[in-house]
Amino acid sequence: METTQRPRIAYDKLARAAEILKTISHPVRLEILELLADNGPLAVNDIQARLETPVEQSLLSHHLIKMKDRGLLRCRREGTHQVYELTDPVFLKIFDCLAGCELL
Repeated sequence: METTQRPRIAYDKLARAAEILKTISHPVRLEILELLADNGPLAVNDIQARLETPVEQSLLSHHLIKMKDRGLLRCRREGTHQVYELTDPVFLKIFDCLAGCELL
């Protein structure tokens, strides 16, 4: 069996990938990212209403703040609502990898 030589990935890219993977390594966080990717910016109550798994608002806020602090989401206030959106959808290529992964 012949193997093809893949180009090595630069350490800084590996470090960023590890940080992203660590941050999103929770099913609720993955679902939040998928919701925002499919629907655009959403208020916290809209995110909570659309999640398949019921999540208390305090836990949802914890997940959102963690992803915001790691640079995956940004937040703005619209009246009395906090609206979250993706900072850069390029990292969502991970979903393409998951969809095609034979391990899952």
